[in-house]
Amino acid sequence: MRKEDIEKRLSDVPLFKELSADELAPIIEIAQTRFYKHKMYVFMQDDPLDRVFFIHSGKIKIYKTDFTGKEQIVSVLEPGEMFPHAGFFRKGNFPAHAEVIEDAQLIVIPIDKFEEILLTYPELCIKLFKVLGEKIVDLQGRLEAQVLHNTFEQIVLLLIRLCKSNGEKSGERVRLTTQFTNRELANMIGTSRETVSRTMNLLKKKEHILQTEEGDYYIDREGLQSELLI
Repeated sequence: MRKEDIEKRLSDVPLFKELSADELAPIIEIAQTRFYKHKMYVFMQDDPLDRVFFIHSGKIKIYKTDFTGKEQIVSVLEPGEMFPHAGFFRKGNFPAHAEVIEDAQLIVIPIDKFEEILLTYPELCIKLFKVLGEKIVDLQGRLEAQVLHNTFEQIVLLLIRLCKSNGEKSGERVRLTTQFTNRELANMIGTSRETVSRTMNLLKKKEHILQTEEGDYYIDREGLQSELLI
């Protein structure tokens, strides 16, 4: 990938959005690009954490596995997003697996070099902490959903969250830009595929969710919100 393309992509990343071309230059200088095919792993859980990635194109699934091999999906990341969000200014390991679910072109920066740049530009550090703070709030929300809500409500809350993280406005609805299977949705909240299937069918009957022949979901967020008030 040409340096001009790297500059264009990084300048669209919220973390770097307000940097001038001169301020962005040292970051571009240490950036490399890697192409990953569908089903390849960018890294595995517990690998040494030595790089940070920015998605130029494609999609990445971040998930954890327990000792039995059971999978829990943390998120599905799209172009413009950074990962991982852990491991800065300390030695550590990747906290999850990163699997390519759509051929991906990634911008890769060694984490030690990235840390040097963060120290050079304190405003970048502040932005990074803001991003990390948003992730913590998101995780707190997920934990609260598991503790305070039944399974039906957890699925509704998950769909509302996906509208924000993996959705785009389409008329009065939100189209999910990633096609999730019922198994994948179940793996996000630790329930069964059958439970998700029953709930999705109910939400379709109520027309809170419309599904096209191609498998795209169009979601009525306000309709889903109303289910939480019943």
